[in-house]
Parts: sequence; C-alpha cells; structure tokens
Amino acid sequence: NLFPPQHLDDDTVSGSNWITENNVQHSLSQTTKTTRKPYCGYKQQILSKREEAEQESLLAAIKWPKPSDSKIAFVQSTDPAHSDFVILKPSRFFKVGDRLEVLVRMKDFRGKPKQYGGDYLQARIHSPLLKAGATGRIVDCHNGLYKVFFTLLWPGEVKVSVSLVHPSEAIQVLLRLREERPDRVYFKSSFKSGRYSETTECNVCLPGDLPVCNFTDLYTGEPWFCYKPRKLSCASRISHAKGGYQKGLLTQEESLFFQSDVNIKRPILSSGPDSVIVKPKAFTDSSGMDRAEDPTASPSGYYYEDQWRSRTHWIHHFNKSDDITKCLQGKVIHLFGDSTIRQWFEYLTAFVPDLVEFNLGSPKNVGPFMSVDLKHNILLKFRCHGPPIRFSTVFSSELRYIANELNGIVGGRNTVIAITIWSHFSTFPVEVYIQRLRNIRRSVIQLLDRSPKTLIIIRTANVQELGPEVSLFNSDWYSFQLDSVMRKMFSGIAVHFVDAWEMSLAHYLPHNLHPKEVIVKNQIDAFLSYVCPLQT
Repeated sequence: NLFPPQHLDDDTVSGSNWITENNVQHSLSQTTKTTRKPYCGYKQQILSKREEAEQESLLAAIKWPKPSDSKIAFVQSTDPAHSDFVILKPSRFFKVGDRLEVLVRMKDFRGKPKQYGGDYLQARIHSPLLKAGATGRIVDCHNGLYKVFFTLLWPGEVKVSVSLVHPSEAIQVLLRLREERPDRVYFKSSFKSGRYSETTECNVCLPGDLPVCNFTDLYTGEPWFCYKPRKLSCASRISHAKGGYQKGLLTQEESLFFQSDVNIKRPILSSGPDSVIVKPKAFTDSSGMDRAEDPTASPSGYYYEDQWRSRTHWIHHFNKSDDITKCLQGKVIHLFGDSTIRQWFEYLTAFVPDLVEFNLGSPKNVGPFMSVDLKHNILLKFRCHGPPIRFSTVFSSELRYIANELNGIVGGRNTVIAITIWSHFSTFPVEVYIQRLRNIRRSVIQLLDRSPKTLIIIRTANVQELGPEVSLFNSDWYSFQLDSVMRKMFSGIAVHFVDAWEMSLAHYLPHNLHPKEVIVKNQIDAFLSYVCPLQT
C-alpha cells in the first residue's frame, strides 16, 4: 500500500483526537485563515478551531511533491521504459518475515536520470503458481530515486513488480484539474409539475449569476445546487442524475502525459534479477497477529492460494452459504455507499439461497435494494450515498446522506453497518470530501455512543483500470489521496476496515473499478470475520 512517509506524516493526530468535546453542533468560533480559497458552497462553512486544524493537518499529510519548474517538456518527463529497478542484495539468504528493499531509478525519454520526485508508483510482490501477492510501501527520495519496502510473507520464489501509474508531470495536471475544474463531471435534475417538465444542471458549486435552487442539506450542511427551472418551482424536483463529463480539459502538451501504452500504468523493468528465493521460518510465529487493528499498517495482508490473509485480524473463509446464514442469523445489515459496496449486496444475495431480493421497484444499479431471509430473520439493505453521485437516475426522495441515515438507526448487537464513499468525490477539492467524512464520523460516534455493540465497517477505495480519459476523472492517484484522508480521519475510532485497496492491488487480476468475484469474495470473508469473529 502506498504510504510514502513524506505524504502521510506520522505526527498527524489520529481521527479521534479531532472530535470536538461538544460534537453535536459546529462551534461557531471564527475560523483561522487558510491560504487556500474556499470552494463555493463551502464559503458559508464555519469550521471550529479544531476542525480547521484537522483540515490543515490532513491537507499537509497528502501534499504531493512538485517539480521545481512548472513547464516541463514531454521528453523531460518520466519514461517507464527507460527507468528501471534493482533488488538490493538479491542473492542474500531471505526467510519469511524478512524485509526486501528495492531501488527504483527514474529516467526521462532521453534516458537522462530524473532529478526530482513526485511520480506515482504501485508495487507488489507475487508468486503466480501459489496465487500469492502483497503490496509494497513506496518512499520518494525526491531526487528521481524511490525505495520500495516489502515484507516477505510466504516461502518460495517471490517476484517483484513495479509500475508507473502517472509521471510527476501528469500529477501536476491532475492537481490543477482538481482545484480548477471541479465541474468536469456535471449533474442534472428533472423538475416536473403535471405534464410539464424541465431539466437543469446541478453541482456542489455552480458558476455565474443565474438564479439557483439551494438543496443544501439542513442537518449536515452538505451543499448542493441546481439552476432554477424557468417556469417550475424548486420544490418540483423529482430526480437526480449524472449529466456527463467535460471534454477538452487538457492542452496538447498536457495530453502527452496521459498515453495508455506510454506512461499510464506501465511496468518498470528490473535491470538485474527480479525475484528472490524465500525460505520458510524455522518455527511458526503467531505473534504478528497480536497487534491492534491499524488502518495504516503496511501491508495489511496478503494473498496465499487466492485467499486473503489479514495481518491485523483472523479471517475465516465463508465457502458455504450455510456458514454465511449462520453468521448473519437475526441481523440487520445496512450497506451504504457507491457501486463498489453494492457488489457486496449482489454477492450475498446471489450466494445465499434463502436471502431473496424483495423488489422495491428501484432503478437497476441505483437502489435502494433489500434482501430478506424470513426463515433466519436476516435483513440486508443497500442505499447509495448522497450527491455528488454519478448514478443514472436517483429519485429525489431517495437522495439521502449517510450521516442522516445513521442518525435514524437504533443500533445494537444485531446491527451491522458497512460504508464506502470515495469514487464519486475524486473530481472535487479534498475539502469537499473532508466535510462529508466529518459529518459521517460525527454520526458514527453518536451511534456507537448510544449503542456501543453496533458493528461498523469501512470498505476502503480500490484501484482500477486507467486510460487517458478515466485518469482525469477517477485516477488511482485521486482515490489514493482520498483513501489516505479517510484512514486518518477514522483512525482511533471503533470501526473496522476491509482493505479493498490492497486486496485489489495485490491480486494478479487486471485492475477493475468493480473487482471480479474472487476479490469480492475475499472482501466479504474479511467483512464477515468482523461480524462473526473466530473464537480463539
């Protein structure tokens, strides 16, 4: 998992330290001045001193290194084909549990060594025959060199793979787009009265001086606006939908930094051996499992024979539907978020015969959805998070914010809640995401306060297939930044994590926004192992 120390400062206080003593309402104290200009709907937002300090700390933790010169010619940008890596001390005697160190050397298209950092890399170790894999921790040395640290977790021949996701020059473009073009995905709403209907554009922020409908949420203060229809009232809104993606976002030169077969997710090859032989440990050592769950532990787990083994909690593999039924008997399971957690709903409903979907007449792929097992008293529900959400059509009455939904849940030992929220926020400034998580976190803490036995699980982001266009809207780099923020904001709080990031990055299957079933099954195993921990 990529947690370069220079981006994620260990001094950043854990999420629980930022909760205001009186966490019910925002304190109305004047904000301290920040150098970043507030973003539209956020201009009205008044942060307490503590919230302001947390936001500054989070933004500092994900700050990415910049090239000293803002105008870099394409030939001087990072070329994965000229770059290489070397395994340090490849011939030494390795055993399970040892650390492996790899040095990556970046060069440009002329073969000249790069003098600055900021490239975004992904790295893993794997043994294809064993269907084993784990991610590495990458450290940017800020001089064109990168160190990758792996923990060797299984015996046999272990191969190293490193890839360049984006050169540093492309990251600067992604940064610019995030700050200057948050409108690059736009949304729309339909308004209807009798036979007459109108559609207008909507977003967190709308430019210009046209009259708008203010749909800012009364409870969370989450901003949302639509241009006012010409003839209809704002109250006649019936639905929300994705409008589309803006084109022509890049200059000719910038577009050269985003080429599929050149510099997006391209392998960097080794200049020497690319594998090591790992010997088994002399005795079995289970002490590695004793540590508390840490959302920033790296790696958090590894695959062996296509099964995910967590290093932070015991995972039981639910291979028979009866095992799942036994685990979930008498429980209500709420799944909140985007299509990547809807995959959990679909997997469980398909795999468990007695769990039958109850047709709520909801739009396909949008929801809300509900499955029921009357015999074993199981209720499974999915609901998408509030806007911004790039779903086809969501009825206005079903546009709900996770924080508000959590406030309406009684909770208790038979209540299980799983949340994922990341992909639909990648086109906005990070402050938009921080505010959303702050609201969800407040509701999580209140729920755990009134019902401490409620189980709350957060599914992290995952990696996905990238091309020139997808990169501008949903790059892994955007997801990685948001995921880093989420892990920090929820550290020290009594929630559990399913590390979908590492589970998608460590696997041999091609990256996919919606991971294939074998990966989803491993996510479900990790999830259910929190619901029904093995009695050890």
